[in-house]
Amino acid sequence: MTASSGRTDITLHADGVALDGELVIPTAPIGVVAFAHISGSSRFCPRNRVMAEMLHAQHIGTLLFDLLTEAESEHREKVFDIELLAQRLLVAVDWLGGHRESSGLAIGLFGASTGAAAAIVAAAERGQKVAAVVSRGGRVDLAEGRLHDVHCPTLLIVGERDRDVAKLNRRAFGELRCPKHLVVVAGASDLFEEPGTLEDAAHHAATWFSTHLHQPAPVTV
Repeated sequence: MTASSGRTDITLHADGVALDGELVIPTAPIGVVAFAHISGSSRFCPRNRVMAEMLHAQHIGTLLFDLLTEAESEHREKVFDIELLAQRLLVAVDWLGGHRESSGLAIGLFGASTGAAAAIVAAAERGQKVAAVVSRGGRVDLAEGRLHDVHCPTLLIVGERDRDVAKLNRRAFGELRCPKHLVVVAGASDLFEEPGTLEDAAHHAATWFSTHLHQPAPVTV
């Protein structure tokens, strides 16, 4: 590992592959959020950077890493293999729990697209170890069988113009049995490319995490 200006390059090993990432722990952190994204270059995505920087301003650390290698991300079956994605995200959750800089911090999960379904499954699997989940334009419907098993506060963010995914999120929202909220960002499409929409979504996510990460995760029932 190498660190520079509070940023640490990391490599996580899962399923025999090396997954590269970047850990940032700000001063006086209240928690840390693992980003669940599928592209091989996800940690460099400008949308993720906007979200990460907003979290850092709220004293929340971030772990941006790739659930798939660049080669894997070119195969649709890998992109939609929710169990594979979730198992790799669980590697990150467990790593954060044992790493010297993040051990003891409340852990949140942030996912988009199929990464959001992986976040739902990971939250269901780890129970109290995950304090909050946020999905932005996520296919949480692909984790339909695990929605009832999530007990941490969960926020679903969708774009108003992303009608199909918004419909799927509303249906999944009804299945959640945890503290929950659904936000529809006015004028936003699936990638939140319209002026101000990405910042709006990031604000909602940062507020959710800053509200819930400093609190103990609820007891699983």
